[in-house]
Amino acid sequence: MKIYKPTTPGRRGMTGVDYSTLTAKKPHKALTRGLRGTGGRNSFGRITVRFRGGGNKTLYRLIDFKQEKRGIPARVQSIEYDPNRTAFIALIAYRDGEKRYILAPKGLRAGAEILSADKTSLDAGNRMRLLNIPPGTEVHNIEFVPGKGGQLVRAAGSAAQVLAHDAGMTTLRMPSGEMRKVHSDSFASIGALSNSEQIMVNIGKAGRKRWMGRKPHVRGTAMNPVDHPHGGGEGRAGVGLKYQKTPWGRPARGVKTRNRKKSSNKFIVQRRTK
Repeated sequence: MKIYKPTTPGRRGMTGVDYSTLTAKKPHKALTRGLRGTGGRNSFGRITVRFRGGGNKTLYRLIDFKQEKRGIPARVQSIEYDPNRTAFIALIAYRDGEKRYILAPKGLRAGAEILSADKTSLDAGNRMRLLNIPPGTEVHNIEFVPGKGGQLVRAAGSAAQVLAHDAGMTTLRMPSGEMRKVHSDSFASIGALSNSEQIMVNIGKAGRKRWMGRKPHVRGTAMNPVDHPHGGGEGRAGVGLKYQKTPWGRPARGVKTRNRKKSSNKFIVQRRTK
């Protein structure tokens, strides 16, 4: 964690991630694509997500979430920063010469060798089927549907824990505390993800948030009644309602939003706790 000196009011209390552990400043050009911001607008040009827009230009890094090259060892060439996600990424080179980006787990260093196979060692960065991972092991980038690529546990510092195997299903404890079942034929990567200090970063000033493409978030109580259910009133007024509402009049904060009829509900063993 990097702590800045209070040379200005914006710098006072500001913190950042220490990037001294990274080994490359520029991304691998063949694995990057241009990325155009939406400004929170849909295909009709209407704003569907408020308070987005601007920000620094970024290049999208093509991440290999599948790692379907089985049994071919790959050497880590560099650990890099990715502006499109909170975790660091690793550039790996397979023995046949192909290079790809993967999510970098904690402890992975340049020069290390990793392997994706049905069964391999429990070293950080290796990838194998959940069926062959012993209980108690931390995993990330987990496939929800076998062969589709990792969809679960991809944020910085996060990891799921393998609890048990039974009848072709593996029970996992997710970072949220939820316990759910995943098909045992699904692949997962070993270890917790890198950049665990990211959650402790203090933005420090509004301008830094603008660099990230986030506009000022206006409070509902500061608006007029025509613009928000919380708006209006003389002076600094409160919400004035029994429950808080969204700008569209629906209940907000603490309300369950998950579809009760979602097909994957049957795989949840225990819900996350507040």
